[in-house]
Amino acid sequence: MKRAGLIACLALALCAASCSSGSTPSEAAPSSEAARASSDASSDALGVAKRASADLDVDEVLHSDNITPIANVPLEAPFDGPHSWNTDLAFQGDYAFAGNYDGFTVHDISDPAHPKVVTRVLCPGGQNDVSVSGDLLIVSVDDPRADDRCESDFMAPSTKSGWEGIRIFDISDKTRPDYVAAVATECGSHTNVIVPGPDPDSFYVYVSAGGPDPDAPNCPAPHDGISIVEVPVKNPKAAKVVATPALFKGHQGGGYGGCHDITVYPAKKLAAAACYGDGYLIDISDPVKPVVLTTESDRTNFSLWHSATFNNDGTKVVFGDELGGGMVATCDSSGNDTKGANAVYEITPARELVRHGYFKIPRVQGSEENCVAHNGALIPVPGRDIMVQAWYQGGVSVWDFTDSDHPVEIGFFERGPLRAGLRVGGSWSAYYYNGHIYSSDITKGLDVLRIDDPRTDPAKDVTVKEFNAQTQYSYRG
Repeated sequence: MKRAGLIACLALALCAASCSSGSTPSEAAPSSEAARASSDASSDALGVAKRASADLDVDEVLHSDNITPIANVPLEAPFDGPHSWNTDLAFQGDYAFAGNYDGFTVHDISDPAHPKVVTRVLCPGGQNDVSVSGDLLIVSVDDPRADDRCESDFMAPSTKSGWEGIRIFDISDKTRPDYVAAVATECGSHTNVIVPGPDPDSFYVYVSAGGPDPDAPNCPAPHDGISIVEVPVKNPKAAKVVATPALFKGHQGGGYGGCHDITVYPAKKLAAAACYGDGYLIDISDPVKPVVLTTESDRTNFSLWHSATFNNDGTKVVFGDELGGGMVATCDSSGNDTKGANAVYEITPARELVRHGYFKIPRVQGSEENCVAHNGALIPVPGRDIMVQAWYQGGVSVWDFTDSDHPVEIGFFERGPLRAGLRVGGSWSAYYYNGHIYSSDITKGLDVLRIDDPRTDPAKDVTVKEFNAQTQYSYRG
């Protein structure tokens, strides 16, 4: 999050937090209070120790009785610099791919209790979010570089020759990923999502990025859309931008547009987009010509629409608000339970969005601990809507939103505050994959957790060959 425009956007978010501290809107308070009370009751039922999260010692671990931490793979050279931050995760077979501001790591997770590093690929370019499809790994670059080489230097956004976009790696040999292609995209690539093509010979990548940036030649106004890249599977070097639809025209809050994150549900021909100032439901029947169905705003509670997750039936969307951009403490004792939180929306038969309850972790964090709703995905439990989610230093939360009005936390894992000198840390992404929860911790590496709970145990019977959180597939039928 290095663009001047985004910094301005985050400043507005921080202002929203401070200006409304201590007050919550009357229409939102009932669902928030109910969720907190219900979550406390759930913790009692699980026998969770009542020690306050905010009182933990540095790096001390606290978790609910139904969560067991079973492994950690720490960061190590070449990812040992002051900003070698872990980012997003993708999975395929026995492997987990972990993005990092300095490149990415391939982990062997065939034995989840004893994961092993297969290789670390040094290829700087924040934030290096990853998606995987077959033998190809897509990596997002949202920092201007001198060129598209891994060896290139960071450049000021105003540099005319700067490069940003997506990099494509051939991962057929997991021990030696091969950098095969790069595609420049307008304003770079903050995140990416894989969308199936009309046949197995190609797929599309929806590239999201914020802008415009008046100082950056490659990020001109109005920047009110996304870039769509077509990737030929057998010839990824021919990947190119095939469309730049202006999906968000006229909806740029404060002159800032583009999108942060898009989640697609191909079987439903739907996408949900979290785009800084608004949320969108989008028809992707034609992946190259997406059409906005409805736009949702929440000026009272949401400051930075960050991410979206469908339930398995495709009848709900959880939108997350990254108030403060992940850099500040929004989970402290201020009482703002609907800010920096999730909102559960139901999708009507007319494909409109109707907001129901809010969810924010009930565990109060310290005033210096960066904490806000971040990346997560469903736990595949038939008949229920259960999600695991990262909350930075708020840790990993497992929560049930089957009752849209009263979502409740049913499990968690977290660490105490960072050691002196560190300001940003905690879980960036947390996902359930083939029986375990994997958390990408910004400074601690890869955590592996096991959840044992009657409410989530049916998920242990569900296995998938590939998992990208922003490309959702039904886990039934």
